[in-house]
Amino acid sequence: VSFRMIEHEYSVLGGPNRAAIGRTLSMIAAASASILVALALAAIDLARTLGLSHAIPQVVLWPVTAGLIYGGLYWLFDQHVWKLPRLSKLLRVPDLSGTWLCRGQTLKSDGSPDREWTAEVAIVQSWDRLRVRLKSQQSTSNSIAAALVYDQADGYRLLYNYRNEPRIGQPQLAGHRGSAELLFSPDLKSAKGEYFNGHGRYTFGTMQLERKAQQ
Repeated sequence: VSFRMIEHEYSVLGGPNRAAIGRTLSMIAAASASILVALALAAIDLARTLGLSHAIPQVVLWPVTAGLIYGGLYWLFDQHVWKLPRLSKLLRVPDLSGTWLCRGQTLKSDGSPDREWTAEVAIVQSWDRLRVRLKSQQSTSNSIAAALVYDQADGYRLLYNYRNEPRIGQPQLAGHRGSAELLFSPDLKSAKGEYFNGHGRYTFGTMQLERKAQQ
């Protein structure tokens, strides 16, 4: 599998300390493990008092570890819990996952319009990882590094670097690397920004994204 097809870690600037989230989940896991172990031992003692110990499945006697509970809690948080609207707003990490329709405008060196293009952008996001894939008729690009920035005045910005590969049958295009910066609207339904290409194709321009309604 190409590394460009795998979600990568991303930075969060102006948001929460991720280590603090991990410590909180660790404390919850430790407390939950202690409670579950105490309840299991109490249930075993009660069963023995009633002469029912032979009916207790062996799985009940397995130790409940904080590590196992932490793993489950972190998976739930990473994949689902942080996306809850109120929690996401509190954590200042927007849920950008989904499909976006993109309208781009390549600019000439003097800043005047050159060429318009359209593409579909897919953003895959969890608490820890993110990937931005842009597909047009000519090429496909995938992010290789990214950062989310929260600003009280402007809102949420997504900055990412990407690698672009032309589709077969596009000999006039060369594979290249570039960077993009997107500013999202307060309702997270649209975004606008700029892109810059280099290392093989020196172009730049503007982008406008509209979130595609989920079916």
